[in-house]
Amino acid sequence: MKTVFAKPASIERKWYVIDAKGKVLGRVAARVAAIVRGKNKAIYVPHQEVGDFVVVINAEKIVVTGRKAQQKMYYHHTGYAGGLKTHNYEKVIARHPTMPLENAIKGMLPKGPLGRKLVKNAKVYAGGSHPHGAQNPTPIEA
Repeated sequence: MKTVFAKPASIERKWYVIDAKGKVLGRVAARVAAIVRGKNKAIYVPHQEVGDFVVVINAEKIVVTGRKAQQKMYYHHTGYAGGLKTHNYEKVIARHPTMPLENAIKGMLPKGPLGRKLVKNAKVYAGGSHPHGAQNPTPIEA
């Protein structure tokens, strides 16, 4: 059996919109990552960009289960000695409402040039509106 490679011009790219209001962070991120990667299509190959575009709205109203709001930590380093900074989910969501979902999606995509390209196909917005109305995105459940 031969592997069929899709030509980039022949790949049909659709737009989807997901409302994250009241949904669990990891479940939404897993659904978005699968669609952006193209795993919902029959022509999926792991080394090509065959996925669709996803717009996520209401990212500020996403929920986490259990005590993760207080216990889940986000880390970054300033580059200086002893410069490790930690913030819990509550502080991060108050300051940057889209960051936890963007980080979760990015972590579920492949590392390297393909992953950096795919992460740009997921658009995350804190509020209920988005500027991608011209693409006529199809609403789907997360």
